[in-house]
Amino acid sequence: MTEPSKVLHVRNVGYEITENDLLQLVQPFGVVTKSVMLRAKNQALIQMQDVGSAVNVMQYYANIQPSVRGRNVYIQFSSHQELTTVDQNPQGRNQDAPPNRILLVTIHHMLYPMTVEVLHQVFSPYGFVEKIVTFQKSAGFQALIQYQSHQSALSAIDALQGRNIYDGCCQLDIQFSNLSELQVNYNNERSRDFTNPALPSEQKGRSSQSGYGDAGSMYGLQPPGTRAVAFPQMGDAAAITAAFSGGLPPGISGTNDRCTVLVSNLNPDKIDEDKLFNLFSLYGNIVRIKLLRSKPDHALIQMGDGFQAELAVHFLKGALLFGKQLEVNFSKYPNITPAPDTHDYSNSNLNRFNRNAAKNYRYCCSPTKMVHLSTLPQEITDDDLVTHLEEHGTIVNTKIFEANGKKQALVLFETEEQAAEALVCKHATSIDGSIIRISFSQLQTI
Repeated sequence: MTEPSKVLHVRNVGYEITENDLLQLVQPFGVVTKSVMLRAKNQALIQMQDVGSAVNVMQYYANIQPSVRGRNVYIQFSSHQELTTVDQNPQGRNQDAPPNRILLVTIHHMLYPMTVEVLHQVFSPYGFVEKIVTFQKSAGFQALIQYQSHQSALSAIDALQGRNIYDGCCQLDIQFSNLSELQVNYNNERSRDFTNPALPSEQKGRSSQSGYGDAGSMYGLQPPGTRAVAFPQMGDAAAITAAFSGGLPPGISGTNDRCTVLVSNLNPDKIDEDKLFNLFSLYGNIVRIKLLRSKPDHALIQMGDGFQAELAVHFLKGALLFGKQLEVNFSKYPNITPAPDTHDYSNSNLNRFNRNAAKNYRYCCSPTKMVHLSTLPQEITDDDLVTHLEEHGTIVNTKIFEANGKKQALVLFETEEQAAEALVCKHATSIDGSIIRISFSQLQTI
């Protein structure tokens, strides 16, 4: 056990949690002298005025689970006895680079498209913005903002850190970059040099700023040969906006940043990685799946981003499959490490959200009795459908129809569990040489 310290270590601090949220947890027990938000690790350090105050915090929360904005946080004594912070650093925030005039900005919960114009409107009140470069990396949508002066950057980070650009979304997470000068080659929707308006716009199909590396490392140049992350966090904001223009589905916050889910109470005699892929790929792209050999009824599934993981947890929790009621929760593991017993689906052409993402988001729902089949052979008959699917349950009705010149079908089962079994077993199988696609339909009757 770590010995008592006036410094408290807080874990599971999501990006939706602000510094003030955490201070409200501990301020009733004493004066807070310093605090550090470790955003890259989802952690924070809080220094109380004395050890006694910190002990009071620990004793109180030993019996009560602290929760902030719907997320449980975990508090323990830190191994640090004293925090040291940079004097120029407002509110004690710990930055990965010393203060300078270039800011690295990460946008979390990005439900609306982000452009250079929007960023300029947000950051220009704090000083003259010389250059802006935007890019998509593993941490999500990011931008580098170069001010004319250091003081302008300090003012911006102090005023904007943790704020939302739009009501309830597009939260700003700001750090100092360690770059000394931004190089902008094109003036367009992704990059802009406000000191040189004569720059050309980029040629179509070319990447505007390929040199800026992953913000999770040193924010410097990307080494040659590095491979981009397959599914960046909230990378398809435009598709999400198009699918849910009237607001997110009830029960979906859109603020989750955990990409890996833990599924338990599986039927180990009938389940495998491909069947789990067929089910969970209805809610997002699948990166990896790992069946836990020590717990045969458990599996870890890494989704493409936190929003897709939240959809899967929301719509599949309590679903029936192979005689078992699934338990689906967010995992404590941020990702699944590649290993011989791990199935990698990051490059699978069966991932549904690589194409028509907005349509796939719109059709997300809990398992239903009705399944929709597409990419069927042109000569398909009702008897063919029944023959292909009847082993999974009682088929009440079928309907074959044509849309955009392609054969599709609806099949109504007696129960949701039967429909789910048919989907996980027969999605991406072949009928007369055609690889069929199956999803749940929200229609109630044929």
